[in-house]
Order: sequence, then structure tokens, then C-alpha cells
Amino acid sequence: MIEREIVPHLLHLFGQYPIVTVTGPRQSGKTTLCRSAFADLAYANLEDPETREFAESDPRRFLAQFPGGAVLDEIQRVPSLLSYLQVLVDEDRRNGQFVLTGSEQFGLTSTISQSLAGRTALLRLLPFTLAERRLAGASDAVDEILYSGGYPRIHDQGLNPTQALADYLVTYVERDAQRIGGIRDLAAFRRFIRLCAGRVGQLVNLSGIGADAGVSQPTARKWLGVLEASDIVFRLPPYHTNIRKRLTKAPKLYFADVGLASYLIGIRSGEQLAVHPLRGPLFENAAICEAVKHSHNHARYAELSFFRTSDGLECDLLYPTPVGLAAVEIKSGATLAGAWFAGLRRIKRTVPGISSAAIVYGGDQTQARSDATAVPLAEFAALLGDLDA
Repeated sequence: MIEREIVPHLLHLFGQYPIVTVTGPRQSGKTTLCRSAFADLAYANLEDPETREFAESDPRRFLAQFPGGAVLDEIQRVPSLLSYLQVLVDEDRRNGQFVLTGSEQFGLTSTISQSLAGRTALLRLLPFTLAERRLAGASDAVDEILYSGGYPRIHDQGLNPTQALADYLVTYVERDAQRIGGIRDLAAFRRFIRLCAGRVGQLVNLSGIGADAGVSQPTARKWLGVLEASDIVFRLPPYHTNIRKRLTKAPKLYFADVGLASYLIGIRSGEQLAVHPLRGPLFENAAICEAVKHSHNHARYAELSFFRTSDGLECDLLYPTPVGLAAVEIKSGATLAGAWFAGLRRIKRTVPGISSAAIVYGGDQTQARSDATAVPLAEFAALLGDLDA
């Protein structure tokens, strides 16, 4: 079993709070993580109908089973339990009592914030990082990363990514989208998800996506919110600073797992990606995800952003470090080009507070240049760790 990078942070917070809550998309490995990290705690899965009925009908007696604490899986299935947990941990002021997991953030985070404010730490577990993939035996080849993504079961069980992601999509659409979003037109919703996958790395345009999907802009807004709440997609905000240029205000759209995005646009093998027109945006998606996962796993909570002006000056990622901003360009090409470095020089002149620059590219060698350090995608997290230090 692969030890997840978030484990040290998780254990540290468990010693500081009576409750720790781990959220994230389905199949990101929350249950495996928590049962492994807290093997000495009792375990209850609230997806189980009998367990859920017991917790709903007699919450005090249900919780009385666990005098030494417990891992309560899929807590969003019995949100009323949170109020009883609040009373319980207020009476017994020990830290390190309960670990909660939840797959749906649609309403869960706000409910936890109301019921357990000051009593729980919140963590977010996303699919495997590239280092975790590597430990599971997966290839660092760029096209394989983009094809198979990071959902743990694919790599732990040696599953065919196409079949596994097809099953994941059907399960997600049929269970979560209908339950948390009240979505009835599943055919239109599936079309909407595929259109989103075809727009990774682009500015969010709800009118355009809605029109192409055949739904209204308000419906497109609602559906995108459902996808975000379920940790299927996320929006990267633009950077705003006091400079005399017109800056883009719309966020950019990315998938939490690049493999799912690839599946949705019709990729069925790594070989297809070599000449696919969306290889560049998918590569960018993978790199942005790596930065997001690094931030969550190492308690950085960095406010990641991108920079774009109306006249075309752009930087794919601005990453906060202790000494300033790191400007990161993301390029899928395997050969370094001088124009990439020239673009970073313009960014340094334009954006105040840039302390370092990097290029994440599709090659396999790290090169330190005077303008920036160029690293392969598989080494991006290591570079971020150096920047954090």
C-alpha cells in the first residue's frame, strides 16, 4: 500500500483537534488513507444502510459504541450526526477522537463549519500525485500520465484506465449528480461534462458551454457548481495586482484528475495523445493539479493563480513562496524554446514580487538557466518543495 504524502499533516492535525475531516472526490483514497493512518480506531461506513439507519435513528447510542473514537466514513450521508459529535467532543475535551470522511462537498463543508466550528481540521485529499503514482509502479511517461491520471484504484489494482474511468463516470453521474444537484436530464449533463473536458486550461465561459450543451447559462452555472462541489473540476482564479494593464477577470477551468478529462474527450490509449490537438491543455491540467495537490498535502494552502492581460501577456501559474511569487510557464513540448524564457522575462518586468521563474515542460532533463529553471513534469513537485523552503 502506498503511504500518501498528506499523512504527516493529517497525523499532526489529529493531535491538535478533537476531529479531523478529510474531503475529496470519490475514489481518491480517503477511506484507505484514514483506516491505514488510524488503524487503532474503530470504523463505521455510513454508506452501509444498516449502519446509516442506526446512526439516524439513535445517534447517541450509535456514537456511544466508540468511547475511544472512530473513523466515520461518508459523513455526508448522516449530516445530523455532526450536532451530536459537537456535544460529545465538547464534553470530552481530548484531541484526537474522530476522523470523518466525505465525498460530497455540496453542503457538507458549510454544515461542518456550522456544527463543528473550531472543533475540526479540514483536509482535502485528491488523487495520486506523480510521486505517489510512481510508488504504485506507474510510468512517468507524459502521455501515460495524461491517459491514466491518478485515481488510486487504477494503479493499485492494475485496472484498464478506459474501463475504470467509464465506470467511474457512470457511477458518479447516476449517484452523486442526481443526488446533490437534482439533475434530471442526464444526457445533457454528460454532454456538458464532456464539453468542460474539451475546455481545460481555457477561461470559463458559461454562456458558451451552456449554448454548446443546449442548456441555459443559469443551468450551466448550476451544473458547473455541482462538478466543483464533487471535486470533479476546479477553477483557477486570475491574479490581480495594481498595474496599469487590463487583466483578465475570468477564472480558468481544470479537472481534478487529468485522466478523467482525457477519457471524456475520447482518449482511449496513451498513444493517441502524441498527436492529439488537446495534448497541450491536458499537460497544463496535469501540472496545475500537481501544484494544487502539493499545496494541500504539505499544508501550504497557497493562493494559486494565473496571470493574463488583454494584450496577450500570460503566465500559466503564479505560485506563492516565502520570498515572493514563482512564475511558472507550462509547455508540453519536449524541446526547450527560447521564446518560453523570453515570455518569463516579460512577466518578471510586469508583475511585481516575482522572485523566481520556472518552466515545466514535456522533456526529461532538468536545466538551470539564468532566466528560469526548466523541469520535466515528473519533477515539478520536487521543484515546488525547493521553492517552499
